[in-house]
This record gives sequence, C-alpha cells and structure tokens, in this order.
Amino acid sequence: MLEEIKARLSEELERLGHELNVVLPAAIRKAVELGDLSENAEYQSALDRQRFVQARINQITQRMGELSRIAVQDLPVDRVGFGSRVRLKDLRSGEEVEYTIVTGDFIDLEAGQISMASPLGRALLGRAVGDEVVVQLPAGERRFVVLELTTIHDTVS
Repeated sequence: MLEEIKARLSEELERLGHELNVVLPAAIRKAVELGDLSENAEYQSALDRQRFVQARINQITQRMGELSRIAVQDLPVDRVGFGSRVRLKDLRSGEEVEYTIVTGDFIDLEAGQISMASPLGRALLGRAVGDEVVVQLPAGERRFVVLELTTIHDTVS
C-alpha cells in the first residue's frame, strides 16, 4: 500500500512537472503575445494555474518525504495503524462494516478506505480486536466494536 501511494504521488509529480515546465510557459508566452497584460484573462489564468501547480508540487514533495520516513517494521502488528483493514460492528444497528486506514492522499470511500485523520480513523488508531470505539460525528455519537484486524504486516510480502 505504501509503495502504491508513493507511485501515485510520483506519477502526479511527473505530470505536474511537465505542466509547470512545458505547458504553462507556452500558455504564458501565448497570452503575452496578445498584448496588455493588465487586462489579459488568459495571462492571469495561466499565472494562477502556475502558482497552484507549484504549490501542489511542494505539497507532494513534502508528502513523499513524510512517506519515506514511515517504517513498516515499526508499526504495531496487533493494533490498528496505517494500512490496517478493520472489520467493525456498529453496536446500535448491528451492521458490520470494513475499512482500510490510509493517508489522506488517496481516499476511496467506495472501496472502504478512510483517512487516519478522519474522526473514525483517529478513533481507530491503536485499537485492537475486541476494543470498543466511540466516535463523535456531526450526526451524533456512534459506537463500534473491532471484530477483525489485518495489519499492513499481513499484506506485505
């Protein structure tokens, strides 16, 4: 999972680098050719996009540095952490749900991925099978019990 996130970030970084170094300079040159830059919407739009792309590149670079410092061997083998797949039972409805704990970069709610920084993600971190988890949500309090846990250690070969 960690390598997949790094690969996706690298792909985005490569795409944005191309846009920043090839596409946007061409758009800016074209806009400059149109004349008066003070009222040139194309020029302003290209500059705005250039600032956004540079900020995103900086964010990705920082994120990749953070990810490179994650040592899978230091993550707990019996507690919820990054990369864990957790099956929970909602104590009110009896419904069972399954989530994978991921970073905020690539959340796919339909695939059952939740961020470590989300209310449920934060409540689950450090929990073990059998633990009760109380989550404060805007719609009110929800209680779950951890039924099953598969850590990143179980999925890395």
